[in-house]
Amino acid sequence: MVNNKIEIGGLNVFYDGVHALKDLDLKVREKEILGVIGPANSGKTSFLRCVNRLNDLHDNFKMAGKIMLDGKSIHEIDIHLLRKRIGIVFALPLPLPLSVFDNIAYGPRTHGVKERTKLLEIAESSLRAAALWDEVKDRLETSAFKLSGGQQQRLCIARTLAVGPDVILYDEPCSALDPISTLKIEEAMRSLKENYTQVLVTNNVKQAARVADRTAFFLMGEMIEIDETSRLFTAPADKRTEDYITGRFG
Repeated sequence: MVNNKIEIGGLNVFYDGVHALKDLDLKVREKEILGVIGPANSGKTSFLRCVNRLNDLHDNFKMAGKIMLDGKSIHEIDIHLLRKRIGIVFALPLPLPLSVFDNIAYGPRTHGVKERTKLLEIAESSLRAAALWDEVKDRLETSAFKLSGGQQQRLCIARTLAVGPDVILYDEPCSALDPISTLKIEEAMRSLKENYTQVLVTNNVKQAARVADRTAFFLMGEMIEIDETSRLFTAPADKRTEDYITGRFG
């Protein structure tokens, strides 16, 4: 039996009157990596920002429809708890201007964890899960800005993990990284699948093909199709999907 972690029904999103996302119906399965592909302005990031309510910060944002997390509307969940349960990693690494350790400890501290021994345990487990521990275990008091771009991005993943989320959203997390760093991020995603539900928005169709269990194709605010990744990339149901993944447009 498939358990759905997130269920979206009839989702419509508007910014300043522009219809950015149209009648989206989508279920994200528990502990899967869902890839979301499509050209610019197709609604991918709007979808992500709705799921943990970052769009609420936009003055002229309006939405209609439902988004459910474990069967409960996200609008019935305290916003701070929601963002603890649904973390997001952005395209550019955004470490805090603090040490490696304090980047990881920041979230747990805001949620009431004060004991340094406990914070060190959280830091180690989070950094291990993000495939970064071995590279920084002797540099925990070093500024996060002294890490490479790829290390900073994995630090951001570890910082997200430190507060114990259920879901991790990625908004083109490797777009600014070199191939080796990208490979390490993808390896971390695969290892995290055992415990977390993950949604990966990417402009790199090959990345979706490598790591996603299922992939959804968005175009001009609509989800054109969703399928098992291997099937979508070899036998897409819609000609527009085929044209995009073969590079005819996008």
